[in-house]
Amino acid sequence: MSEMSNFGSIIEKVFNDKKVTFDASLDNGSIESNSCDEQLRKLYRRVSLTPQAHLCPLICSLKSSKGDVSFDMVKDQRPLHGTTIYIANCELDTRFGVFHAYIFQDLISKHYIIALTYGEIHSSDTLHVRIHSSCVSSETLRGCDCDCVEQLEGAIKIIAENEKGILFYLLQEGRGAGYIGKSRDRMLVQASDDEISTFQAYHVMGLKTDHRQYENIPQVCHLLGIDASFIVLTNNPDKIKALKDHGLKISGTLPLEIEPSPFNLVYLASKAASGHTLKYFDDALIRNRSAPPEPVIPFKPHALEHAKRFIFVASYFLPMKPVDAEILLTDKQFLEIFKQNPIDQYMSAAKPVIRSYKSIRNNRFIIKIDMKNMKKYKTQNPDDPVSQLTVIPYWFFVHVYYDIVTGQEFIVLTHGTPTINDHPMVRIHGESLFNRFPLRRVTHRDKLKKSVQQIIDYGVGGIFLLTHDGRGAGFGAYVLDRMMMEENVVKSTEEAHDLIGIHYDSNDYDACMHLIKHHFPLKKIQ
Repeated sequence: MSEMSNFGSIIEKVFNDKKVTFDASLDNGSIESNSCDEQLRKLYRRVSLTPQAHLCPLICSLKSSKGDVSFDMVKDQRPLHGTTIYIANCELDTRFGVFHAYIFQDLISKHYIIALTYGEIHSSDTLHVRIHSSCVSSETLRGCDCDCVEQLEGAIKIIAENEKGILFYLLQEGRGAGYIGKSRDRMLVQASDDEISTFQAYHVMGLKTDHRQYENIPQVCHLLGIDASFIVLTNNPDKIKALKDHGLKISGTLPLEIEPSPFNLVYLASKAASGHTLKYFDDALIRNRSAPPEPVIPFKPHALEHAKRFIFVASYFLPMKPVDAEILLTDKQFLEIFKQNPIDQYMSAAKPVIRSYKSIRNNRFIIKIDMKNMKKYKTQNPDDPVSQLTVIPYWFFVHVYYDIVTGQEFIVLTHGTPTINDHPMVRIHGESLFNRFPLRRVTHRDKLKKSVQQIIDYGVGGIFLLTHDGRGAGFGAYVLDRMMMEENVVKSTEEAHDLIGIHYDSNDYDACMHLIKHHFPLKKIQ
Protein backbone atom coordinates (compact mmCIF):
# COMPACT_ATOMS: atom_id res chain seq x y z
CA MET A 1 0.00 0.00 0.00
CA SER A 2 1.38 3.43 -0.93
CA GLU A 3 2.11 6.14 1.63
CA MET A 4 -0.67 8.39 0.24
CA SER A 5 -3.30 5.63 0.21
CA ASN A 6 -2.45 4.86 3.82
CA PHE A 7 -2.70 8.57 4.77
CA GLY A 8 -6.24 8.29 6.15
CA SER A 9 -5.36 5.42 8.46
CA ILE A 10 -2.34 7.36 9.74
CA ILE A 11 -4.54 10.36 10.61
CA GLU A 12 -7.05 8.07 12.29
CA LYS A 13 -4.24 6.48 14.29
CA VAL A 14 -2.94 9.88 15.41
CA PHE A 15 -6.34 10.94 16.74
CA ASN A 16 -7.57 7.64 18.17
CA ASP A 17 -4.51 5.87 19.59
CA LYS A 18 -4.07 7.36 23.06
CA LYS A 19 -0.52 5.99 23.16
CA VAL A 20 0.65 8.16 20.26
CA THR A 21 2.34 11.43 21.21
CA PHE A 22 4.32 13.98 19.19
CA ASP A 23 7.49 15.32 20.73
CA ALA A 24 7.72 18.69 18.94
CA SER A 25 10.76 19.74 20.95
CA LEU A 26 13.07 17.34 19.10
CA ASP A 27 14.94 18.88 16.18
CA ASN A 28 14.81 15.72 14.10
CA GLY A 29 11.04 15.59 14.28
CA SER A 30 11.03 12.17 15.98
CA ILE A 31 7.87 10.58 17.36
CA GLU A 32 7.37 8.40 20.37
CA SER A 33 4.90 5.67 19.58
CA ASN A 34 4.16 2.03 20.21
CA SER A 35 3.17 1.49 16.55
CA CYS A 36 3.26 2.97 13.05
CA ASP A 37 6.63 4.54 13.87
CA GLU A 38 7.90 5.10 10.35
CA GLN A 39 4.60 6.24 8.87
CA LEU A 40 3.97 8.65 11.75
CA ARG A 41 7.50 9.98 11.39
CA LYS A 42 6.80 10.81 7.76
CA LEU A 43 3.47 12.42 8.67
CA TYR A 44 5.08 14.45 11.43
CA ARG A 45 7.65 15.80 9.01
CA ARG A 46 4.74 16.97 6.88
CA VAL A 47 2.96 18.82 9.69
CA SER A 48 5.99 20.03 11.67
CA LEU A 49 6.21 23.82 11.91
CA THR A 50 9.97 23.67 11.28
CA PRO A 51 10.66 22.83 7.60
CA GLN A 52 13.54 20.54 6.67
CA ALA A 53 16.81 22.33 5.83
CA HIS A 54 16.72 21.52 2.11
CA LEU A 55 13.38 23.37 1.81
CA CYS A 56 14.74 26.69 3.08
CA PRO A 57 15.49 28.14 -0.40
CA LEU A 58 11.94 27.33 -1.43
CA ILE A 59 10.56 29.07 1.65
CA CYS A 60 12.79 32.12 1.12
CA SER A 61 11.43 32.53 -2.40
CA LEU A 62 7.97 32.97 -0.88
CA LYS A 63 8.56 34.70 2.43
CA SER A 64 9.00 38.45 2.88
CA SER A 65 12.30 39.36 4.48
CA LYS A 66 12.70 41.89 7.24
CA GLY A 67 12.77 45.40 5.79
CA ASP A 68 11.31 44.43 2.41
CA VAL A 69 9.24 47.64 2.41
CA SER A 70 11.83 50.26 1.54
CA PHE A 71 12.52 53.10 -0.88
CA ASP A 72 14.61 50.83 -3.13
CA MET A 73 12.13 47.95 -3.28
CA VAL A 74 11.33 46.33 -6.62
CA LYS A 75 8.62 48.17 -8.54
CA ASP A 76 5.13 46.71 -7.99
CA GLN A 77 6.39 44.45 -5.19
CA ARG A 78 3.83 44.14 -2.37
CA PRO A 79 5.46 42.37 0.58
CA LEU A 80 3.24 40.30 2.86
CA HIS A 81 3.96 39.10 6.39
CA GLY A 82 1.44 37.30 8.57
CA THR A 83 -1.94 38.80 7.72
CA THR A 84 -0.47 42.20 6.82
CA ILE A 85 0.12 43.23 3.22
CA TYR A 86 1.84 46.39 2.03
CA ILE A 87 -0.29 48.60 -0.25
CA ALA A 88 1.53 51.87 -1.00
CA ASN A 89 3.41 54.82 0.48
CA CYS A 90 3.32 58.59 0.05
CA GLU A 91 4.25 61.86 1.75
CA LEU A 92 1.91 63.68 4.12
CA ASP A 93 2.50 67.38 4.72
CA THR A 94 1.29 68.22 8.23
CA ARG A 95 1.39 71.39 10.32
CA PHE A 96 4.29 69.80 12.22
CA GLY A 97 6.37 68.80 9.22
CA VAL A 98 6.46 66.35 6.32
CA PHE A 99 5.74 62.76 7.39
CA HIS A 100 5.94 59.62 5.27
CA ALA A 101 2.91 57.32 5.29
CA TYR A 102 3.22 53.57 4.68
CA ILE A 103 -0.14 51.94 4.07
CA PHE A 104 -0.87 48.30 4.93
CA GLN A 105 -4.01 46.20 5.08
CA ASP A 106 -5.05 43.23 7.19
CA LEU A 107 -6.14 40.44 4.85
CA ILE A 108 -8.69 39.04 7.31
CA SER A 109 -10.40 42.10 8.82
CA LYS A 110 -9.71 44.21 5.67
CA HIS A 111 -8.81 47.15 7.94
CA TYR A 112 -6.07 49.51 6.83
CA ILE A 113 -3.03 50.29 8.97
CA ILE A 114 -1.20 53.58 8.44
CA ALA A 115 2.39 53.82 9.67
CA LEU A 116 2.99 57.58 9.71
CA THR A 117 6.75 57.95 10.06
CA TYR A 118 9.03 60.90 10.74
CA GLY A 119 12.82 61.03 10.51
CA GLU A 120 15.19 58.06 10.45
CA ILE A 121 13.26 55.07 11.77
CA HIS A 122 15.42 52.17 10.57
CA SER A 123 18.73 52.79 12.34
CA SER A 124 17.36 54.34 15.56
CA ASP A 125 17.67 52.54 18.88
CA THR A 126 14.59 54.24 20.33
CA LEU A 127 11.50 55.75 18.70
CA HIS A 128 8.60 57.78 20.06
CA VAL A 129 5.51 55.81 19.02
CA ARG A 130 1.77 56.31 19.23
CA ILE A 131 -0.66 53.42 18.62
CA HIS A 132 -3.81 55.36 17.74
CA SER A 133 -7.31 54.00 17.12
CA SER A 134 -9.56 55.85 14.69
CA CYS A 135 -12.37 58.18 15.79
CA VAL A 136 -14.53 59.50 12.95
CA SER A 137 -16.73 61.61 15.24
CA SER A 138 -13.88 63.81 16.52
CA GLU A 139 -11.34 63.50 13.70
CA THR A 140 -13.78 64.09 10.83
CA LEU A 141 -17.05 65.39 12.28
CA ARG A 142 -15.62 67.91 14.81
CA GLY A 143 -17.14 66.13 17.82
CA CYS A 144 -15.91 67.28 21.23
CA ASP A 145 -17.21 64.49 23.50
CA CYS A 146 -13.86 62.64 23.61
CA ASP A 147 -10.12 63.41 23.57
CA CYS A 148 -9.17 61.40 20.46
CA VAL A 149 -8.37 64.18 17.99
CA GLU A 150 -6.35 66.07 20.61
CA GLN A 151 -4.35 62.92 21.34
CA LEU A 152 -3.81 62.34 17.61
CA GLU A 153 -2.51 65.84 16.96
CA GLY A 154 -0.56 65.92 20.23
CA ALA A 155 1.23 62.68 19.35
CA ILE A 156 2.16 63.90 15.86
CA LYS A 157 3.54 67.10 17.39
CA ILE A 158 5.66 65.18 19.95
CA ILE A 159 7.03 62.81 17.30
CA ALA A 160 8.06 65.76 15.11
CA GLU A 161 9.67 67.55 18.07
CA ASN A 162 11.75 64.43 18.81
CA GLU A 163 12.74 64.26 15.12
CA LYS A 164 11.93 60.56 14.72
CA GLY A 165 9.06 58.26 15.46
CA ILE A 166 5.96 56.51 14.17
CA LEU A 167 2.23 56.95 14.60
CA PHE A 168 0.40 53.70 13.86
CA TYR A 169 -3.16 54.61 12.87
CA LEU A 170 -5.52 51.65 13.25
CA LEU A 171 -9.13 51.50 12.04
CA GLN A 172 -10.46 50.24 15.37
CA GLU A 173 -13.34 52.59 16.07
CA GLY A 174 -15.01 52.37 19.47
CA ARG A 175 -12.16 50.45 21.15
CA GLY A 176 -12.36 47.90 18.35
CA ALA A 177 -16.14 47.34 18.58
CA GLY A 178 -16.75 49.41 15.44
CA TYR A 179 -18.77 52.57 14.97
CA ILE A 180 -22.05 50.71 15.41
CA GLY A 181 -21.01 49.49 18.85
CA LYS A 182 -19.70 52.94 19.71
CA SER A 183 -22.88 54.69 18.56
CA ARG A 184 -25.11 52.39 20.60
CA ASP A 185 -22.84 53.04 23.57
CA ARG A 186 -23.31 56.81 23.07
CA MET A 187 -27.08 56.37 22.76
CA LEU A 188 -27.30 54.44 26.02
CA VAL A 189 -24.97 56.78 27.93
CA GLN A 190 -26.91 59.88 26.82
CA ALA A 191 -30.28 58.24 27.51
CA SER A 192 -29.11 57.59 31.09
CA ASP A 193 -27.92 61.21 31.46
CA ASP A 194 -24.38 59.86 32.00
CA GLU A 195 -25.41 57.58 34.88
CA ILE A 196 -24.19 54.67 32.73
CA SER A 197 -20.51 54.86 31.75
CA THR A 198 -19.10 53.88 28.37
CA PHE A 199 -17.60 50.72 29.88
CA GLN A 200 -20.88 49.76 31.58
CA ALA A 201 -22.69 50.32 28.28
CA TYR A 202 -20.34 47.89 26.53
CA HIS A 203 -21.01 45.28 29.22
CA VAL A 204 -24.79 45.71 28.89
CA MET A 205 -24.53 45.24 25.12
CA GLY A 206 -22.54 42.01 25.51
CA LEU A 207 -19.25 43.56 24.41
CA LYS A 208 -15.83 43.33 25.96
CA THR A 209 -14.37 46.49 27.46
CA ASP A 210 -11.80 46.57 24.66
CA HIS A 211 -11.92 44.64 21.38
CA ARG A 212 -8.75 46.13 19.92
CA GLN A 213 -5.91 43.90 18.72
CA TYR A 214 -2.34 44.88 17.91
CA GLU A 215 -0.91 41.86 16.08
CA ASN A 216 -0.49 43.93 12.88
CA ILE A 217 2.04 46.21 14.64
CA PRO A 218 4.94 43.68 14.88
CA GLN A 219 4.12 42.53 11.34
CA VAL A 220 4.40 46.10 10.03
CA CYS A 221 7.65 46.54 11.99
CA HIS A 222 9.00 43.39 10.33
CA LEU A 223 8.13 44.66 6.87
CA LEU A 224 9.64 48.09 7.59
CA GLY A 225 12.75 46.59 9.20
CA ILE A 226 12.29 48.33 12.55
CA ASP A 227 14.26 46.97 15.53
CA ALA A 228 14.02 49.99 17.84
CA SER A 229 12.49 49.99 21.29
CA PHE A 230 9.44 52.20 21.76
CA ILE A 231 8.63 55.13 24.00
CA VAL A 232 4.87 54.79 23.75
CA LEU A 233 2.66 57.89 23.89
CA THR A 234 -0.31 56.67 25.91
CA ASN A 235 -2.25 56.93 29.16
CA ASN A 236 -3.39 53.31 28.93
CA PRO A 237 -1.34 50.67 30.81
CA ASP A 238 -3.37 47.86 29.21
CA LYS A 239 -2.07 48.95 25.80
CA ILE A 240 1.52 48.65 27.04
CA LYS A 241 0.87 45.11 28.25
CA ALA A 242 -0.73 44.17 24.93
CA LEU A 243 2.24 45.50 22.95
CA LYS A 244 4.70 43.62 25.16
CA ASP A 245 2.64 40.45 24.73
CA HIS A 246 3.22 40.78 20.98
CA GLY A 247 6.99 40.89 21.49
CA LEU A 248 7.53 44.63 21.03
CA LYS A 249 10.30 46.28 23.04
CA ILE A 250 8.96 49.05 25.30
CA SER A 251 11.55 51.31 26.93
CA GLY A 252 9.14 53.85 28.41
CA THR A 253 5.85 55.73 28.18
CA LEU A 254 4.87 59.36 27.79
CA PRO A 255 1.39 60.58 28.82
CA LEU A 256 -0.94 62.35 26.39
CA GLU A 257 -3.33 64.16 28.70
CA ILE A 258 -5.34 67.13 27.50
CA GLU A 259 -7.31 69.76 29.37
CA PRO A 260 -10.84 68.35 29.59
CA SER A 261 -13.93 70.12 28.30
CA PRO A 262 -17.45 69.98 29.75
CA PHE A 263 -18.38 67.48 27.05
CA ASN A 264 -15.60 64.91 27.42
CA LEU A 265 -15.07 65.08 31.19
CA VAL A 266 -17.48 62.23 32.01
CA TYR A 267 -15.87 60.09 29.30
CA LEU A 268 -12.38 60.86 30.65
CA ALA A 269 -13.52 60.09 34.19
CA SER A 270 -14.70 56.68 32.97
CA LYS A 271 -11.29 56.06 31.40
CA ALA A 272 -9.56 57.06 34.64
CA ALA A 273 -11.77 54.68 36.61
CA SER A 274 -10.78 51.86 34.23
CA GLY A 275 -7.06 52.40 34.92
CA HIS A 276 -5.94 55.14 32.53
CA THR A 277 -3.39 57.50 34.09
CA LEU A 278 -5.41 60.73 33.99
CA LYS A 279 -5.21 63.43 36.63
CA TYR A 280 -6.85 66.65 35.44
CA PHE A 281 -10.49 66.88 36.53
CA ASP A 282 -12.83 69.72 37.45
CA ASP A 283 -16.41 68.83 38.40
CA ALA A 284 -17.47 72.42 37.73
CA LEU A 285 -17.05 71.71 34.02
CA ILE A 286 -19.91 69.22 34.10
CA ARG A 287 -22.21 71.69 35.83
CA ASN A 288 -21.44 74.38 33.25
CA ARG A 289 -22.07 72.38 30.09
CA SER A 290 -25.15 72.82 27.94
CA ALA A 291 -27.47 69.83 27.62
CA PRO A 292 -28.59 68.18 24.37
CA PRO A 293 -31.66 69.90 22.91
CA GLU A 294 -33.94 66.94 23.64
CA PRO A 295 -33.87 63.56 25.42
CA VAL A 296 -32.31 60.55 23.70
CA ILE A 297 -34.57 57.49 23.52
CA PRO A 298 -32.78 54.14 23.04
CA PHE A 299 -34.27 51.58 20.64
CA LYS A 300 -33.66 48.14 19.19
CA PRO A 301 -32.21 47.85 15.66
CA HIS A 302 -34.78 47.67 12.87
CA ALA A 303 -34.86 47.81 9.07
CA LEU A 304 -36.14 50.92 7.32
CA GLU A 305 -39.60 50.37 5.86
CA HIS A 306 -38.83 51.69 2.37
CA ALA A 307 -35.12 50.83 2.18
CA LYS A 308 -34.68 47.49 3.92
CA ARG A 309 -30.99 47.26 3.07
CA PHE A 310 -30.48 49.70 5.95
CA ILE A 311 -30.78 48.58 9.57
CA PHE A 312 -31.22 51.59 11.86
CA VAL A 313 -28.97 50.81 14.83
CA ALA A 314 -28.47 54.01 16.86
CA SER A 315 -29.05 57.73 17.22
CA TYR A 316 -27.54 60.21 19.65
CA PHE A 317 -26.52 63.86 19.90
CA LEU A 318 -23.02 64.90 18.89
CA PRO A 319 -21.68 68.12 20.44
CA MET A 320 -19.73 69.72 17.60
CA LYS A 321 -17.03 72.38 17.92
CA PRO A 322 -18.37 75.72 16.64
CA VAL A 323 -16.86 76.86 13.35
CA ASP A 324 -14.59 79.94 13.52
CA ALA A 325 -15.67 80.69 17.11
CA GLU A 326 -19.23 81.46 15.92
CA ILE A 327 -21.60 80.48 18.73
CA LEU A 328 -25.24 79.61 18.05
CA LEU A 329 -27.86 80.90 20.52
CA THR A 330 -31.62 80.67 20.68
CA ASP A 331 -33.47 83.90 21.45
CA LYS A 332 -34.04 82.60 24.99
CA GLN A 333 -30.31 81.94 25.50
CA PHE A 334 -29.44 85.36 24.06
CA LEU A 335 -31.76 87.20 26.45
CA GLU A 336 -30.54 85.18 29.44
CA ILE A 337 -26.82 85.71 28.79
CA PHE A 338 -27.10 89.44 28.05
CA LYS A 339 -29.74 90.20 30.67
CA GLN A 340 -27.30 91.96 33.03
CA ASN A 341 -24.97 93.61 30.52
CA PRO A 342 -25.85 94.50 26.91
CA ILE A 343 -23.86 92.77 24.18
CA ASP A 344 -22.43 96.09 22.97
CA GLN A 345 -20.52 96.39 26.25
CA TYR A 346 -18.54 93.24 25.45
CA MET A 347 -17.86 94.44 21.90
CA SER A 348 -16.60 97.93 22.81
CA ALA A 349 -14.15 96.91 25.56
CA ALA A 350 -10.40 97.52 25.11
CA LYS A 351 -10.00 93.76 24.66
CA PRO A 352 -13.40 92.75 23.29
CA VAL A 353 -14.58 89.23 24.01
CA ILE A 354 -17.27 89.51 21.32
CA ARG A 355 -16.35 90.61 17.81
CA SER A 356 -19.78 90.66 16.18
CA TYR A 357 -23.25 89.16 16.21
CA LYS A 358 -26.14 88.71 13.82
CA SER A 359 -29.74 87.56 13.86
CA ILE A 360 -30.56 84.50 11.73
CA ARG A 361 -33.65 82.47 10.78
CA ASN A 362 -36.05 81.10 13.39
CA ASN A 363 -35.26 83.66 16.11
CA ARG A 364 -31.65 82.62 16.57
CA PHE A 365 -28.35 84.47 16.87
CA ILE A 366 -24.73 83.90 15.83
CA ILE A 367 -22.20 85.42 18.26
CA LYS A 368 -18.58 85.61 17.09
CA ILE A 369 -16.23 85.57 20.08
CA ASP A 370 -12.54 86.36 20.44
CA MET A 371 -11.20 83.13 21.95
CA LYS A 372 -7.94 84.62 23.22
CA ASN A 373 -9.61 87.55 24.98
CA MET A 374 -12.48 85.35 26.18
CA LYS A 375 -10.14 82.87 27.84
CA LYS A 376 -8.52 85.63 29.90
CA TYR A 377 -11.86 87.29 30.65
CA LYS A 378 -13.37 83.99 31.76
CA THR A 379 -10.54 83.47 34.26
CA GLN A 380 -11.10 86.93 35.73
CA ASN A 381 -14.93 86.83 35.57
CA PRO A 382 -16.00 83.20 35.98
CA ASP A 383 -19.52 84.11 37.12
CA ASP A 384 -20.34 86.36 34.18
CA PRO A 385 -22.97 84.58 32.03
CA VAL A 386 -21.05 85.57 28.89
CA SER A 387 -18.37 83.06 29.93
CA GLN A 388 -20.87 80.30 29.10
CA LEU A 389 -20.42 81.02 25.40
CA THR A 390 -17.26 78.89 25.30
CA VAL A 391 -19.16 75.74 26.35
CA ILE A 392 -22.07 75.94 23.89
CA PRO A 393 -21.54 73.54 20.93
CA TYR A 394 -23.49 72.95 17.77
CA TRP A 395 -25.80 70.02 18.42
CA PHE A 396 -26.19 67.54 15.56
CA PHE A 397 -28.30 64.40 15.78
CA VAL A 398 -26.29 61.38 14.59
CA HIS A 399 -28.17 58.52 12.90
CA VAL A 400 -26.24 55.29 12.29
CA TYR A 401 -27.29 52.58 9.85
CA TYR A 402 -25.86 49.19 8.97
CA ASP A 403 -25.98 48.58 5.22
CA ILE A 404 -26.40 44.85 4.57
CA VAL A 405 -25.43 45.34 0.90
CA THR A 406 -21.97 46.80 1.54
CA GLY A 407 -21.45 45.45 5.06
CA GLN A 408 -20.56 48.98 6.17
CA GLU A 409 -22.09 51.55 8.49
CA PHE A 410 -23.65 54.71 7.05
CA ILE A 411 -23.54 57.89 9.14
CA VAL A 412 -26.05 60.73 8.84
CA LEU A 413 -25.99 63.98 10.85
CA THR A 414 -29.10 66.17 11.00
CA HIS A 415 -29.74 69.58 12.54
CA GLY A 416 -33.14 71.11 13.22
CA THR A 417 -36.63 69.89 12.38
CA PRO A 418 -37.86 70.80 8.88
CA THR A 419 -41.27 72.37 8.38
CA ILE A 420 -43.37 72.22 5.23
CA ASN A 421 -41.86 75.49 4.00
CA ASP A 422 -38.21 74.56 4.61
CA HIS A 423 -35.66 73.47 2.02
CA PRO A 424 -33.04 71.68 4.18
CA MET A 425 -29.37 72.22 3.38
CA VAL A 426 -27.78 68.88 2.43
CA ARG A 427 -24.10 67.97 2.14
CA ILE A 428 -22.97 64.60 0.73
CA HIS A 429 -19.48 64.49 2.20
CA GLY A 430 -16.78 62.13 0.97
CA GLU A 431 -14.65 60.89 3.87
CA SER A 432 -10.86 60.83 3.61
CA LEU A 433 -8.64 59.10 6.16
CA PHE A 434 -5.69 61.40 5.50
CA ASN A 435 -7.86 64.44 6.22
CA ARG A 436 -8.23 63.21 9.79
CA PHE A 437 -4.61 64.26 10.31
CA PRO A 438 -3.50 67.88 10.96
CA LEU A 439 -2.56 68.60 7.36
CA ARG A 440 -1.07 71.88 6.22
CA ARG A 441 -3.68 72.12 3.45
CA VAL A 442 -7.18 71.64 4.81
CA THR A 443 -9.34 72.10 1.72
CA HIS A 444 -11.42 69.01 2.49
CA ARG A 445 -11.99 70.03 6.10
CA ASP A 446 -12.92 73.54 4.98
CA LYS A 447 -15.69 72.09 2.79
CA LEU A 448 -17.18 70.35 5.81
CA LYS A 449 -16.84 73.49 7.97
CA LYS A 450 -18.54 75.58 5.29
CA SER A 451 -21.37 73.06 5.06
CA VAL A 452 -21.82 73.09 8.84
CA GLN A 453 -21.96 76.90 8.82
CA GLN A 454 -24.61 76.93 6.10
CA ILE A 455 -26.74 74.33 7.89
CA ILE A 456 -26.46 76.24 11.17
CA ASP A 457 -27.37 79.55 9.49
CA TYR A 458 -30.37 78.08 7.71
CA GLY A 459 -31.43 76.07 10.76
CA VAL A 460 -32.29 72.78 9.07
CA GLY A 461 -30.12 70.31 7.17
CA GLY A 462 -28.08 67.14 7.07
CA ILE A 463 -24.64 65.72 6.33
CA PHE A 464 -24.49 62.30 4.67
CA LEU A 465 -21.06 60.73 5.08
CA LEU A 466 -19.58 58.58 2.32
CA THR A 467 -16.90 56.60 4.12
CA HIS A 468 -14.97 55.17 1.14
CA ASP A 469 -11.92 57.15 0.03
CA GLY A 470 -11.05 57.74 -3.59
CA ARG A 471 -14.61 58.62 -4.64
CA GLY A 472 -15.82 55.23 -3.49
CA ALA A 473 -12.92 53.14 -4.82
CA GLY A 474 -11.46 52.77 -1.34
CA PHE A 475 -8.46 54.03 0.60
CA GLY A 476 -6.10 51.53 -1.02
CA ALA A 477 -6.89 52.85 -4.50
CA TYR A 478 -6.55 56.42 -3.28
CA VAL A 479 -3.06 55.99 -1.81
CA LEU A 480 -1.93 53.97 -4.83
CA ASP A 481 -3.01 56.94 -6.96
CA ARG A 482 -1.01 59.25 -4.66
CA MET A 483 2.09 57.05 -4.83
CA MET A 484 2.06 56.80 -8.62
CA MET A 485 1.67 60.58 -8.92
CA GLU A 486 4.60 61.19 -6.53
CA GLU A 487 6.80 58.69 -8.39
CA ASN A 488 5.88 60.27 -11.77
CA VAL A 489 4.47 56.97 -12.99
CA VAL A 490 1.36 58.90 -14.08
CA LYS A 491 0.64 62.56 -14.69
CA SER A 492 -3.01 62.73 -13.60
CA THR A 493 -5.59 61.03 -11.40
CA GLU A 494 -7.50 59.98 -14.52
CA GLU A 495 -4.39 58.20 -15.84
CA ALA A 496 -3.85 56.59 -12.42
CA HIS A 497 -7.43 55.30 -12.37
CA ASP A 498 -6.95 53.70 -15.79
CA LEU A 499 -3.77 51.99 -14.59
CA ILE A 500 -5.38 50.83 -11.33
CA GLY A 501 -8.48 49.63 -13.18
CA ILE A 502 -11.22 51.67 -11.48
CA HIS A 503 -13.85 54.20 -12.49
CA TYR A 504 -13.41 57.89 -11.71
CA ASP A 505 -16.36 57.86 -9.29
CA SER A 506 -17.50 54.63 -7.65
CA ASN A 507 -19.60 56.12 -4.84
CA ASP A 508 -22.97 54.50 -4.13
CA TYR A 509 -25.14 57.58 -4.55
CA ASP A 510 -28.31 55.48 -4.83
CA ALA A 511 -27.86 54.35 -1.23
CA CYS A 512 -27.34 57.95 -0.19
CA MET A 513 -30.52 59.04 -1.99
CA HIS A 514 -32.55 56.46 -0.07
CA LEU A 515 -31.42 57.98 3.23
CA ILE A 516 -31.90 61.57 2.07
CA LYS A 517 -35.51 60.73 1.15
CA HIS A 518 -35.96 59.00 4.50
CA HIS A 519 -34.80 62.02 6.51
CA PHE A 520 -36.34 64.69 4.29
CA PRO A 521 -39.49 63.01 2.88
CA LEU A 522 -40.89 66.25 1.44
CA LYS A 523 -38.13 65.95 -1.20
CA LYS A 524 -37.26 69.64 -1.05
CA ILE A 525 -33.57 70.19 -0.37
CA GLN A 526 -30.79 72.55 -1.32
